[in-house]
Amino acid sequence: MNQHLPTPPSMQTRRPWRRALPLPLLEAALLLTWSSGFIGARFSIDHAPALLVVFWRCLVVSLLLSPFVWRTLRQTPFAVLLRHAGIGLLAMAGYLTGVTQGIALGVPAGLAALCADLLPLGMALLAALLLGERLPLQVWVGLVVGLLGMLWVTHDALTLGTAPMWAYGLPVAGMCSLAVATLWQKRSTVQAMGLLPNLWLQCFVSSFAFAALEGSQRSLAPVASAGFALSVSWTVVLSTLGGYGLYWVCLRRSSATRVASVLYLSPPITLLWAWAMFDEPLSWQMAAGMALSAVGICLVVRAEARRSSRDEREPNHPTPR
Repeated sequence: MNQHLPTPPSMQTRRPWRRALPLPLLEAALLLTWSSGFIGARFSIDHAPALLVVFWRCLVVSLLLSPFVWRTLRQTPFAVLLRHAGIGLLAMAGYLTGVTQGIALGVPAGLAALCADLLPLGMALLAALLLGERLPLQVWVGLVVGLLGMLWVTHDALTLGTAPMWAYGLPVAGMCSLAVATLWQKRSTVQAMGLLPNLWLQCFVSSFAFAALEGSQRSLAPVASAGFALSVSWTVVLSTLGGYGLYWVCLRRSSATRVASVLYLSPPITLLWAWAMFDEPLSWQMAAGMALSAVGICLVVRAEARRSSRDEREPNHPTPR
């Protein structure tokens, strides 16, 4: 008999939590955790060198996740591991090195964060110039409006520090590194990895890069202070497991342009973090800039939703090149 019996509820495949949660909720959590990285960097710089903190951040994450991912990693082909390791080096080591080293050389932290938050526009330009992707006009308008809102919020950060001129290119290079990694991950045709194995691999390979950079200048031994321990714990839980983890989760749920555009709200959320933790002042100008960025994000989200709906109706429609 070829009768198909119903699958018992206990044997039905459960829907992953990241698929069950609404995308806007995941994006809100991404904003909260991603912006925490700048606060963690600001807090940690008083207790230890920035690269020493990110080295121990990656090392601790690798140690914490190892028991949960070693079996999956053993079963994954080496070519797949190599490809994801390359993405991880660009996304984590390249991005964090550019931002933190720029600050260490004298680039004002606010200006470095502003350069890093140009990610949405950088990704759109790279996709258009290198991949020939044509974005709808409304997406470009949304990106520009979001950028104007971000500039409005962070106008006080637009001051030059004492760094050599070439150092100002480091945060921009870090942003471009993350943009390339994002587009590579989104368009990769190799076997996908689970969230935890992927995050472990990125932290593992990046720890060697940070060890080489920091170890060439000073010891890699941890600083025996509560401030250092808190800095590493903050960046491990919020910035890495939260920020980077949710970044890749959201990237699997939606387009790279949408995920990057949501990060336009990172500067004002960072200001809220600074107000809550360091009692920094807020202003109506910040609120207005945040509202303007939100308008730009809404334009991008609506345009992306229409394009996705059109692609579903026309599955054989060729992608514009």
